[in-house]
Amino acid sequence: MPQTSTPPYASQVRDAYPELDHIESETLRERVIEAWVLGLQRGGWQDIEDIPYAWNIHDVSNVEHVRGVTKIALAAVEVQRELHGADPDTDVVVAACLLHDVGKCYEYTDHVDDGPLVEPDRDTYATEVIPHSISGYALAHEVGCPIAVQRAIPHFLGEIPQRTLEAELVKSANSASSNAITQAAMGITLEAWIRKYSQTQDSQ
Repeated sequence: MPQTSTPPYASQVRDAYPELDHIESETLRERVIEAWVLGLQRGGWQDIEDIPYAWNIHDVSNVEHVRGVTKIALAAVEVQRELHGADPDTDVVVAACLLHDVGKCYEYTDHVDDGPLVEPDRDTYATEVIPHSISGYALAHEVGCPIAVQRAIPHFLGEIPQRTLEAELVKSANSASSNAITQAAMGITLEAWIRKYSQTQDSQ
């Protein structure tokens, strides 16, 4: 459990992600918060800001990346509506963006010093064995997010056979944010980072 000096997880999530206000459904908004709270509790994180963007990029927080993805996707929603006549579901897009990397609460406990962590549940949840996009989907499923949100969370190639418009928005916004981060932090594209460092790549 978190130390008494640590703010309640729900408050941390609300403070970290003002983009929650773009979700009109109060029920969905609370489920997004609940998924993050579960992830933080089980991962044993003291502070949501301590989770890094990547296991080897700690100068950028996961919160910064998730917010970037959400902002990019929201801008894309407006362009698709105004210029192309499409009608993506904003609640689904925002919820999925905010949850697409919640699985890093589990995956990245092995890649930080013990300082940010308090009793991670390594026996059940806190492990890098399951990629964060899959554990993130599982968290969304567990708290009862709609299937439209669940299917937009897995963002690695081949995880979802048929992508929705909302899922494509999440995936493309994630790539845009990630490319900017890997370029700034390491001078390489996201594709190059994935080839060299991602556990989702077959090394054989």
